[in-house]
Amino acid sequence: MSRVLVVDDDPTVREVVATYVRANGHEVTEVEDGESAVVAMAKHPADLVVLDLMLPGIDGLEVCRRIRMTREVPIIMLTALDSEADRVAGLELGADDYVSKPFSPRELALRVESVLRRVPGGSQELPDQLIDGDIVIDHPHRSVTSAGEVLTLTTREYDLLRYLVAHPDVTFSREELLENVWGWSFGDRSTVTVHVRRLREKVEADPTHPERLTTVWGVGYLWKAQAS
Repeated sequence: MSRVLVVDDDPTVREVVATYVRANGHEVTEVEDGESAVVAMAKHPADLVVLDLMLPGIDGLEVCRRIRMTREVPIIMLTALDSEADRVAGLELGADDYVSKPFSPRELALRVESVLRRVPGGSQELPDQLIDGDIVIDHPHRSVTSAGEVLTLTTREYDLLRYLVAHPDVTFSREELLENVWGWSFGDRSTVTVHVRRLREKVEADPTHPERLTTVWGVGYLWKAQAS
């Protein structure tokens, strides 16, 4: 049984989400504002957070930022905003995905289950250590170095990089990456786009002209193997 924290100022939304998540056998804590969410995570850390973007007091983006300072718990954001910039801001702070209101409670519950079941980094059959040029991925320690310098990656960035490096010179669509890395058969593809952009900022000499994590126009993304 996993612990899920549901954060929303609308009691009806909290009740609906909690009912569906509890029906799958999980323990649910409900809070109505950002400050209570931060306190709840400090006292009883959850395995996953369902977080509304628009909250009284501390908004969802700030809650996400504070949680990410100490924990890599998966976060699914709920948003009633149509602005892509707001959704992308949540993803860039480390949210795993977002669900737009109004949403299907069943779909949200399926996403929660998918996140809780997911195997980080795709298949467990990937080697413990991967080396590509000056990049070294040490999976037992979940660490990545580039030219001897340790890279600071979020959990999703690490998973994405490990999967791509393990499959060099293979083009993956965003749908394939969403399923193979995130473990989701559905979800917004911009989640992948944002994580690719963030990863390029950390592994490319010039992120605006990527040479390792490249775009195959009309298809997806490809990791170009480097000489050792």
